[in-house]
Amino acid sequence: MATVILVRHGRTSANASGTLAGRTPGVRLDETGVGQARRTAERLAPVPLAGVVSSPLERCKQTAREILRARPADGPEVPLSTDKGLVECDYGDWQGRLLKDLAKEPLWSTVQAQPSAVTFPGGESMATMQSRVVAAVRRHDAAVTASHGDGGVWVAVSHGDLIKAVLADALGMHLDLFQRITVDPASVSIVRYTGSRPYVVASNTHAGDLSWMAPKPQAEGEEAAAADDAAVGGGAGPA
Repeated sequence: MATVILVRHGRTSANASGTLAGRTPGVRLDETGVGQARRTAERLAPVPLAGVVSSPLERCKQTAREILRARPADGPEVPLSTDKGLVECDYGDWQGRLLKDLAKEPLWSTVQAQPSAVTFPGGESMATMQSRVVAAVRRHDAAVTASHGDGGVWVAVSHGDLIKAVLADALGMHLDLFQRITVDPASVSIVRYTGSRPYVVASNTHAGDLSWMAPKPQAEGEEAAAADDAAVGGGAGPA
């Protein structure tokens, strides 16, 4: 199937101040965050994209617009859409509070050690959050595969906990282990889904050439391994 590039939004003033923004409207990228988004956009510029799908929150849409702004002028138009399945977790009564204060709450230790058991007061459970974001990513991935083939590549712009949840699912990890994964602002993670298993191609990257993601024509007489198979010994990697 297709490959999804998971991009977290750039840094916001809420991130910088240690505030849990959640779904608070009007939270935008700060100056540092804009720069982060632009650097990520430059990394993605050489990659042919079937589309960009963003969380409806402004900080993600800003990041998505930077990705589109960096596309080659002579390239095909890349569609941008939003999906509520990619929206930030509903942190309920925790939304808008300082992390240093939330760390004193009894629920905090459960968030750290057993997130599958957490339902935020007045908000969403972390298990529900993972279920909806994984379903959204897989739905869009299947649509890109249907329209662009197995070589299709698309971008999902979302939030830290949601991308961690997608990576945990792809790695076959229980949600209770997802706090072992780090997803920084404007970082790039890559998952390729196949009929047999997902492959986590990259996680939390900040730099590096991504032009290798452009489909390469197969040489005459060359036989490729089945797309679903893992290369025994690790394989040769991208050219």
